Amino acid sequence: MRAAVTSPLRSRAAVASRLRARAVFALGAVLAVAALASGCGIRTTSVPVDAGAAPSRGPCKVASGDVTTRSPDSVAASVYLLCASQLVAVDRSAPAGAAGSDRLVAARALLEQVQQAPPEDERVAGFATAVPSELRVGPSRAGDPAGTLRLSSQPEDLSTEALAQVVCTYAENEALVTGGTVVLGGPGDYPPRGYLCTSQTKSRPQDVTTPDALELN
Repeated sequence: MRAAVTSPLRSRAAVASRLRARAVFALGAVLAVAALASGCGIRTTSVPVDAGAAPSRGPCKVASGDVTTRSPDSVAASVYLLCASQLVAVDRSAPAGAAGSDRLVAARALLEQVQQAPPEDERVAGFATAVPSELRVGPSRAGDPAGTLRLSSQPEDLSTEALAQVVCTYAENEALVTGGTVVLGGPGDYPPRGYLCTSQTKSRPQDVTTPDALELN
């Protein structure tokens, strides 16, 4: 008997057939994976997805080159402003009386600074103030506790942020602190109270429990 001889053409056709079968199988596997991913809620994409820019946020810090140069008759005064829902101190160039021992002069100079609309460099850094521009501060009355300052509005009628700003700004001046507190009253007959500037006051000025107020004898 004669041995069967395989034709080269027939051999190449068989190889090509096997390659096509493998390609079809691989494609089917890819489609199955894609369908499974779709069923799990996963979106497939071949291009990057632009989710938009991240929310911008002020750095709460004024660049050193933006600090206002003080004149010879002025002093550096720390003023507490609002930034990122907290109280943050900034240095302001204030009249010399802001750091003096005359309590009323210092209180008025500091109040003017804290109620001032922040200049551009501070606004860019995220700073703002809640202290009303019409707020005024005056001397104590007869019978008031030592160190009392009288505001033109009842302290508790101010927003908690505005009151916290005033208290913490005044607390930076030793002449305005009595027994560890800033003693404030209003135009009415209500007795003055002592207010504390604490770390809680600075971190959560919007909290109605800050600044802490103490009844004075």
